[in-house]
Amino acid sequence: MLEARGLCKSYGGRVVVSDLSLAVGAGEIVGLLGPNGAGKSTTVSMLCGLVQADRGEVFVGRGAEQARLTEESQASKRRIGVVPQELSIYDNLGAAANLELFGALYGMSGSALGTSVAAALALVGLADRAKDKPATFSGGMKRRLNIAAALVHDPDILILDEPTVGVDPQSRNAIFDNLEELRRRGKALLYTTHYMEEAERLCDRIVIIDHGQVVASDTLAGIERLLPATLSLEIEVDGPVDVAVLAGLRGIEHPVQDGNVVRAGVGDLARDAPALLNALAAQGRRVTRVGSARAGLEEVFLSLAGRALRD
Repeated sequence: MLEARGLCKSYGGRVVVSDLSLAVGAGEIVGLLGPNGAGKSTTVSMLCGLVQADRGEVFVGRGAEQARLTEESQASKRRIGVVPQELSIYDNLGAAANLELFGALYGMSGSALGTSVAAALALVGLADRAKDKPATFSGGMKRRLNIAAALVHDPDILILDEPTVGVDPQSRNAIFDNLEELRRRGKALLYTTHYMEEAERLCDRIVIIDHGQVVASDTLAGIERLLPATLSLEIEVDGPVDVAVLAGLRGIEHPVQDGNVVRAGVGDLARDAPALLNALAAQGRRVTRVGSARAGLEEVFLSLAGRALRD
């Protein structure tokens, strides 16, 4: 339903996005992940038609109805709804009035607009607050109204840029329920987030970008297979350790120490854990607790994008 082919974008000679391709199908949630500065925001802007790519193309629709998205292609843009990271609602307009305004910008009016406003508010659980101003809403309610504003014109494609920033767990789960319902209705959703657990719960496929390029694109199971270490080992010790020594051990991946906890990836628990424990004992460290779990998306992400800060 949404497809990018070979997108490239530079600013002042600095390459921000380079030969990036992705696709989102109807009834599918695709996660777009990447560290700060990876090119996610520029990619989203090109997918919305707000920024023109230097090279490459974006297509909306499928099969014979597929159309190239350009700055002038208003019909294709109307098939897209965007939920920006920053709230885009008016605090002193009622919730329904907010949606009426956004619907009018898409050329909607009359009973059709009223029906769409009511349906969007019902989906996000705000039907009983239709006349209330967002200034009186909690952060989670504002986020849900932000989603409703992107849905009022009934788009085929929804692009969400970190829609759960700053919301409580109850509101976050309500938003998840909304997005899963939209997937059941056949919408195509592109979801950017820094929360790995969100991507693990929601996304049918995951695209990880870094330095403006796709470094991984697959299902969650496929992404996790990219990591040599299939298990994450967590060991609590009584003092500092030489992590460089641990990194030199066979089968040990990306060891780090956080306070009194040493974390490392291992390919085979029975084979690799004893060597790690022996190395800690050789450094005079006493082990007080050992735990293990399957390596998840966060470990894969850090393996591909590195652990260095990107602020």
